[in-house]
Amino acid sequence: MADLVTPRLRLRRARPDDLDALHVVLSHPAAMRYWSTPPHRDRDQTAAWLQGMIAASPQQSDDYVIEHEGAVIGKAGCWRLPEIGYILHPDVWGQGLAREALTAVIAHVFAAHPVAAIEADVDPRNAASLGLLGRLGFVETGRALRTFNVGGEWCDSVYLSLARP
Repeated sequence: MADLVTPRLRLRRARPDDLDALHVVLSHPAAMRYWSTPPHRDRDQTAAWLQGMIAASPQQSDDYVIEHEGAVIGKAGCWRLPEIGYILHPDVWGQGLAREALTAVIAHVFAAHPVAAIEADVDPRNAASLGLLGRLGFVETGRALRTFNVGGEWCDSVYLSLARP
């Protein structure tokens, strides 16, 4: 599958040599604060996660590693269609890179897959993510309590949807 290219980013399929760069992101406590798992403890945990990303079926998954200035800074895409997810290293937060990546991913997913909508599940404490998705046109469709237990802490969910244009 082809890369997605934006003015500042290259989104491409994951490769085994992304392990170290993705471990830097997935082991960072701030990056993982609202993720569905605690920060990765070791490279083996990230290696298993990365292998799952690489091996995922293209009919069920459309996920990308994000490169900025030649360095891997995170990932964006649909691990399980039609649910979108993304994570970037905190060093690049606040630069509009998540919006740039998601804009490309959303356009691609609607062009490549027969989904009626793209869905998101966000921790309600993650105001930055809720704001970004709102600016991209996502609307809240529901809420649920205690949907994830992450490291012994129960987290809630806000469900969002972006209808096919």
